[in-house]
This record gives sequence, C-alpha cells and structure tokens, in this order.
Amino acid sequence: MSVPDPLARERAHLTSSRAALRAMREDVEALDIKDVTANWVNSLVLGRQIEDRIKALADLADTPLFFGRLDYLHTTQEGQRFYIGRRHVHDADGDPMVIDWRAPVSQPYYQASRKDPQDVGLRRRFGYTGGDLTAYEDEHLSDPEAETFSGSAAGSHTSRLLQAEIERPRVGPMRDIVATIQPEQDGIVRSDLSGTVCVQGGPGTGKTAVGLHRVAYLLYAHRERLARTGTLVIGPNRSFLHYIEQVLPALGELEVQQATVDDLVAHVEVRGTDEAPTAVVKGDARMAEVLRRAVRSHVTLPTEPLMVVRGSRRWRVPAYELEQMVQELLDRDIRYGAAREALPQRIAHAVLVRMEEAGEAPDDRVQNAVARNTAVKAVVKECWPPVEPAKLVLRLLSDADFLAEHAEGLLTEDEQKLLLWVKPARSVKAAKWSAADAVLIDETKDLVERTHSLGHVVLDEAQDLSPMQYRAVGRRCTTGSATVLGDLAQGTTPWATESWAQALAHLGKPEAVVEELTAGFRVPREVIAYASRLLPHVSPGLAAVESVRENPGSLAVRRTEDLDGDTVAACVEALAHEGSIGLIAADARIAPLAEALTAAGLAYLSPGEETTAESRLTLVPASLAKGLEYDYVVLDEPAAVVDGEPDERTGLRRLYVALTRAVSGLTVVHAAPIPEQLGAL
Repeated sequence: MSVPDPLARERAHLTSSRAALRAMREDVEALDIKDVTANWVNSLVLGRQIEDRIKALADLADTPLFFGRLDYLHTTQEGQRFYIGRRHVHDADGDPMVIDWRAPVSQPYYQASRKDPQDVGLRRRFGYTGGDLTAYEDEHLSDPEAETFSGSAAGSHTSRLLQAEIERPRVGPMRDIVATIQPEQDGIVRSDLSGTVCVQGGPGTGKTAVGLHRVAYLLYAHRERLARTGTLVIGPNRSFLHYIEQVLPALGELEVQQATVDDLVAHVEVRGTDEAPTAVVKGDARMAEVLRRAVRSHVTLPTEPLMVVRGSRRWRVPAYELEQMVQELLDRDIRYGAAREALPQRIAHAVLVRMEEAGEAPDDRVQNAVARNTAVKAVVKECWPPVEPAKLVLRLLSDADFLAEHAEGLLTEDEQKLLLWVKPARSVKAAKWSAADAVLIDETKDLVERTHSLGHVVLDEAQDLSPMQYRAVGRRCTTGSATVLGDLAQGTTPWATESWAQALAHLGKPEAVVEELTAGFRVPREVIAYASRLLPHVSPGLAAVESVRENPGSLAVRRTEDLDGDTVAACVEALAHEGSIGLIAADARIAPLAEALTAAGLAYLSPGEETTAESRLTLVPASLAKGLEYDYVVLDEPAAVVDGEPDERTGLRRLYVALTRAVSGLTVVHAAPIPEQLGAL
C-alpha cells in the first residue's frame, strides 16, 4: 500500500478537522436546555449564549481552518505536532486537531527562528486557493544548514507562501492577518491586559489588524473579566468600521462593540459645524478646566441655619456647620452629582448626633428619613442645585459674561469670541450643536456623574483626535486598558496631535508603552518610498516605513491634458487586474469623476459599500480614504488633494494618506503640476 504524499496527508487532516468542527457545532445545536434553567430569564440568557456559540463554530468556506503546523522536538504534552488555526477544534475524544493561534503552544509559530528555535524542529506554512489546501512550505528551525522546502499541488517549488498570503487580492471588507503576523506584531498582540499600548505605525505596517488581533487575544486570555467589563473598538468613521467589522467574527469573537467618538458623545443631535479655529479651541484641553469651573460655580455656601422638625422635637444645625459640610465636599473635588447626593446624608448625620446627645437611639432608617426631610432638601437645592450638562454648555456658548468669568486666565479674549455663538439658541433642542460641542457636553456630564468604564478600548486613527476627544475616550477606560493605534504623519485635522506623549497624557494613560512598527507588509516598496518623500514636510523626524515587498512597476505617474478621461482609462486598466480598485480624489473632484465613470459605463461603489467579484471599483473622497486599502489605486490630481485642505501641511498629510492605500499598484494621474515636495518620479 502506497504512502500518501505530504500534501495529501495535510488535505486529509483538513477534511477531518472540518468534520470535527461540524460535529462540535451539531453538538451545541442539539443541546436541550428545557430542564436546566430555573426561570425564563436564565433560559433566555443561556439560549443567547448557545446561539453565539453556534455562530462562533461556523466553518467559513473560503477561510482556512488552519494555516500552519509546529513539530516540536520535545514536549510534555501528548504528541509533538500541532496544527495552528483561527480557532480550537477537537475530535470526538476531546483531542485537539487544531490549536487556537492565541494559545501559548502556538506562540512559537510567530516567534521562533533559527537563532531561537524555541524547541521547534519544523514550522510548516500552508497555502490555500479559496478554501482548498494547495501548497506547503517547511522551515527546519533547529537545523541551521537546512534550506526552506516548499511543495504545491502543481509540483513546483516556491518559498513565497507568506508573501503570497500578504499579497492575496482583497475583495470585500478587511480580513484577518492571523496567518502572517510577524514577531514584532505578535509581541504587541500578546502584551498584557493590564497595560496600555500605543502603536505608531506607518502605512502598510498592519497596525489596525494588530490592534484587532490584540482584542481577540485578550478575549481569549481574559475572557471572564472582559465578559463582565466589556470591550470597544473606536474608529474614525462608519465607513472604516464597516471595513473592519468582519475581522473579529472571523476569529470567533462576536461580543466586541464598535463605535466612533461621535457615537460615544451623542447626547444631543449634531446639526451644525464649526470653523476650524473654533473647533481647535473647543477641542483644547483647557476647556476641561473652563467646564469644571462652570459646574462648581453653581455651589453656594449656606448663610442660614437649618431647622429639622420631627414630631414634637426640633433639631437645629447652625449655618457655620452647614458651610463646613459644603466646603469639605468642594475640597474633596468629587463629582458634582456624587457630592450632591452625599450632602443630605451629611446633614442628616449631624441631626442624628444631636438626637443621640439628647438620649434618643436613631438608626439608619431615621437618618434616611431626615435626609429626605423637606427642609434638608430645600437646603441642598439652594446650596448644591442640579446641573444639566447641555444647558450649562449652552450658557457658556451664549453668555459672554458667564464664559469670561470661567475662562479667565485660561482663554484669551479672541479665543472666547471664537466660542460664542453669533445668534444664541433659545433652548437645548433648538441649538445647532457641532461635534465639538457634543464632546464638551460629554465632559460636563462626566463632571456631574461618572462615565461607565470598560475593560479594554481600542482607539484607531488616534492621531486625528483633539485633546478633549482623547479625554472622552479615556473616560471609557479609566479602570481598564487601551490599545492606541495611529500614525503621526497621517494626522489630517487642524487639531491633530504632535506627539504620542501629549495624546496619552490627555487619554489618562501617560505610562503607556509606545511601540513603533516600521516594517511595511502591505504597500509595495516603490510606492511607499515615493510617498515617504513627504515625511520631512509633514512629520519631521518620523522614521519612514521600510517595505519588505518588492513589486517592480507598481508605481506610475502620468501627466495628462484630459484629466477625467485619463483617470477613467486608468481605472479600466486597473480593473484588468484581480482584486479591489480604489479611485481616490479630492472631495471637490468626486462629482465630476462620478459623471465621467457613469458616462463610460463603469459602475462604482461608495466607501462603506462592500466590494464583490462583480463590483470592484470604489470612488473614494480623499477625506474618507484613511484606514482603507485596495489592491490597486488610481489617485486623481494630487495638487487638488493638497488644495482641498485649510493649510499646506494638512494637505500634504492628506496626500500622504492617499498615496499609501495601494497593496499592489498605484497610478497617479495629474493635469496640474505635482506638489514640489514629491518631486519628479
């Protein structure tokens, strides 16, 4: 009987593993919970947990169940061979057929090398076409003399499986990178939950995917804790969140919430916009102190004594004692609402002391009754009145004297004028609130009552947040940790952060570790080198990305007299390739390009709409390009991208973003001169 070849054996293991996963799913589907729950609430909760478990056990047809194998030289566990995949799979006896990539035994798959083999004799990578296993590649890590050997269904030998996986054309939303995680990325992914990590990464370094995989790892390593406290991924806009939303479900994680900063602070309807100078002032960290002063200004010290009547007895608390209580609460600087709730109890305690001195024996019920006494409530209302956050912010933006009183020594007169509405709104509902106003309301709300804190927050494209937005995010993880992702060179807001030290201080995580990813895996070397010419002008001192991928001919720059026509022609050329196509242009150029594409009979999508095999071209305003990737990019009129921003540096940063969205090829089409900072190709 002939021994099957290695590829056939691996295919057989894949078939068996898929059957085992299917059996695991069927076992869960067959569970009967009728007699194991005490009531309908427990039944509902358990039923939802079972539904989530069934979803997590789904076998995605086009997603490899395992992508690697480790053969250990020595081990204390049964067997020495482990298949590494996106989730754990076991057979009917409970023996593992696929090991979760997050398990400790899987870590050497990413970290082992010939210099440090970590007891690994052989590391095997698998190549797939669709869902079919078609190739493998072996690395004999404990034998420095051995060469890498690869085998494939076609019988050819190649050592490019890893690069092929990185370069695999992408259609649809962002996918996981679990098969291609590099050692420096793995170190970030597996860093401990207790610490906050900031990842500075240029285009194509995989920082977003690393952040998402870190969430998946933390949920694996600290599932019970994070199930109680919650996790949240924050992205710059809805298009971006739609683009990344399938990464975690593909790894079996279904319970992670996603939101934008605007979603977090949506206490009022945002219907207005701010001019850039106004938005910069509203986003400045000094506004936190202005708001704190304004909130505390509502407190007044009592000047009259309090008389509490209970039955036939009267109990007097002198004004100086009430003043001491109020002043003590002010000095403690606790939240306004918590102090307001504490004050009646303090007053009631003072009354109970007098009762005890008179020979009575009051208990907690008496204290609570005194705290609810009409006279006590009247004193509290007079000294510590309730504050409605939106009303307070409305008054600050409408009342010049009120603003001046609380901004004294913090904001200049010119800055105060920028904040004041020309035509004050009559009410909270009538006001045309801006996004920056909503952040101010959120800050005020937290001054009044504590914001709920989550166990872990991932903040992507963090370089674009204002100090006040950082504070809003930081409030969501005061008792938890965070993963902060961004690239200083891609900061395209007028308030973009200048350094991670500043940003992390505003976030409330000054002790965070800053990691820098400089190895590029997504953007071809020729493309990233061209875009990096802008770095000295947009972020001096920042290290350029060194791409590990050579792709000759991946960059073309074309001068034209017919901008619309040649841009459309470049899209047609790009569509001849496999994969997704992004046409990126200045926002003002989107309308004419849409007409040109329609006239040419080319269907196109908008950012956030999912690409398919039949519809692969997306028309992308430069303002929404950040964080998105396409196999091939056509960039229309770079000068218009720069000119579309309020200042040159922001415009060049926007151009840097647009130039670095391509995974396989970039074509630049221009009629106006290329910005001089890029120079000739």
